Amino acid sequence: MDNEFRRKIVYYENHYLNFFETLKPEIRKKFNWTLQLISTVDRVPEKYLKHLTNSSGIYEIRVEYSSNIYRVFCFFDKGNLIVLTNGFQKKT
Repeated sequence: MDNEFRRKIVYYENHYLNFFETLKPEIRKKFNWTLQLISTVDRVPEKYLKHLTNSSGIYEIRVEYSSNIYRVFCFFDKGNLIVLTNGFQKKT
């Protein structure tokens, strides 16, 4: 993974941070790794960042840990600025 940033990630209010604080340390570490990947690689694999079908620019960041899947909604603003909104654990 390259250390040069191609995208800047910011948080919308405290929604993502409140969600992040509820996670276990090992899951937080995986989230941080995934966000670093998204912010530094030219082409982000769809496994980690995917445009939601039938939406106007809404994306989901996917993090898998063990048998759990976590998602964070986000959107691009002003080119390479990604705004994280809220996250949740997928139950079904």
